[in-house]
Parts: sequence; C-alpha cells; structure tokens
Amino acid sequence: MASIQLKNVVKKYGKGKAELQVIHGVNADIADGEFIVIVGPSGCGKSTLLRMVAGLEEISGGEISIGPRVVNNLEPAERDIAMVFQNYALYPHMSVFENMAYGLKIKKMPMGEIKQRVDKAARILELAHLLDRKPRQLSGGQRQRVAMGRAIVRQPQVFLFDEPLSNLDAKLRAQTRLEIQKLHRELGITSLFVTHDQVEAMTLAQRMIVMNAGVMEQFGTPEEVYHSPASTFVASFIGSPPMNLLKNAPGARAGAIMGIRPEHLDIGSTGWELRVETTELLGAERLIYTRLGDEQVIVRSEEGGPTPAPDSIIHATPREDRVHWFDAASGKRI
Repeated sequence: MASIQLKNVVKKYGKGKAELQVIHGVNADIADGEFIVIVGPSGCGKSTLLRMVAGLEEISGGEISIGPRVVNNLEPAERDIAMVFQNYALYPHMSVFENMAYGLKIKKMPMGEIKQRVDKAARILELAHLLDRKPRQLSGGQRQRVAMGRAIVRQPQVFLFDEPLSNLDAKLRAQTRLEIQKLHRELGITSLFVTHDQVEAMTLAQRMIVMNAGVMEQFGTPEEVYHSPASTFVASFIGSPPMNLLKNAPGARAGAIMGIRPEHLDIGSTGWELRVETTELLGAERLIYTRLGDEQVIVRSEEGGPTPAPDSIIHATPREDRVHWFDAASGKRI
C-alpha cells in the first residue's frame, strides 16, 4: 500500500494557438489506505486525472508520487497499480479462474501461489462457485466482480476505478457499492474511484475531490462537501435535489448569493411566500417545487398532511444556522 501525492498537476493538449489546458494545477495529499472519490460532470477532467496517475496519460506539468517514488516518467506496469474500467474487458474464451489468474501467469508466478491468491479473491467477492464459468454465463454484476478480482490478485499498492459501475442497473449498482466498501475494509488498499454520480461519491468516499472544468473545486469528506460547499458549483452538484441558490431572497446580502438546502426550509404559517408549481412524492418524504418571485425554490418535507395543490401558496422559513453565502462574481464561499 502507498500514499499518493499530486503537486500542481497540469494536463494540456496541442501546442501554440491550438493548446488546450484540461487540468488546472490539482494538488492533493492522499494518505496510505484512503478511499478517495473523484466526482464531477461529464468532461470535467476526472478520468484524465485518474489516467495520469495510472500512467496512461502523460502529465504536462507538476508531479505525481506513489509512495516515496515520483512516477511521472514510469510506465503503467512500473507503478504497482491495478485498474478497473467501466468495460469489464474479460477474455470470453477463458473461465473466471483463468481471467483472474492471467496477469499472474504472465509474470510466471508459481501455480500454487496463483491458486491461493485467486481463491482468496474469489472468497472475498463471493465468486468461488463461479470459477469454472465463462463470462457469457455471468450477470453484469458478476462480470464486474471478476474484473475487480483480477485487480485484487495482483496485490497492488493502489487501486484505480474508472466509473466501474456505470454499466449496471440501479439495484446492482447499490449492491456493488456495498461490495466495494466491504472490499476496502478488508484489504485497506489506497483507492481512487472516478464517478459522475454524486450519490455514489457520497456513499463510497472517505474524502472526495470535486472537479469542475479541470479545476479541483473542493477536497474534503462527504460531510464537509455537503454541509460547507466551497462554491456554488459544489453546492449545486452535490446533493439531490441540489441546494437552492437565490439572488433575490428576502434578507439576501448585496452582491451575494444565498444558499439553503431543501431540507433546511421549515414550512409554517409565516416566512417566505412560495407559489407551488408541483410536488414529487418520494415515499417517506416529498419535494415541493415552488417559485419565489422569478427564482425556483425546492422544499423537502416529511410524509404527512395534505399535498399542496399547484398554484397554492405555502410559507417557509430558512434555518438561520443553515444558510450559506457565496460571492456572486466568483461563486466562492464567503
């Protein structure tokens, strides 16, 4: 296992007038054994950052260290990492055992040790009864577990996951998230996990890097990112539904944006006068979509009581200790 250090990491494509910078000076110290999620929308640079750590993309500036070694000029095979991709990339003619063992056979490892490693990984991932099957005989979730098993048997210093759950349906994604958490608890290997799904990020991460247009907007625990977002981007991206960001709310500061999460608006007989547009029922709670002047305000309320009708008026008061303020020009937290 090893720590990872990113020092002012930059990525550019092209030269001269055609030069395009896609990663803008990322700095992060990742401790040995941490599970870090890199999250952001499509095209924000999260996979590019992961691929630079893996050595699949050259870095244009800065420094990447894995453990005590600077790895800028090392080939992927020399970095002692294992990567799990969105595409399982299993060999269709090989059994599960053969797929998991293939990389170790290439290294000419003794067969006894190969079997020991594969059997251990299969036990952890509940694949022991599937070792003789071919990939076509497996479900999508089982194939993804085989891909993870192939990485585990290498016993790397670092695991890199590039959107590994994207091809799974919602139920399997939730189940596989639990398996990945269990896997990390058992092995304790430093891990970087890329996803565009903020729910996935919040449930998996010990700390998370929130990326936006090649910039690291925030690096912190899920609790820090959710309760103290560093910018309007983080506030709107993390949380489902996102934080309400209001320029013209009662009590708003000049030149500032007020942020308040839907669950921190209390419905009552006084407060902001909100016109109801629609209501979304989510089992034990509901989301009420309203308008305050020309701005949308989402209110989260618990189940119970009548559902407000469209075009009706409700009143809600923001909790003073839960209000956030952001600079209107830069979007940064005040």
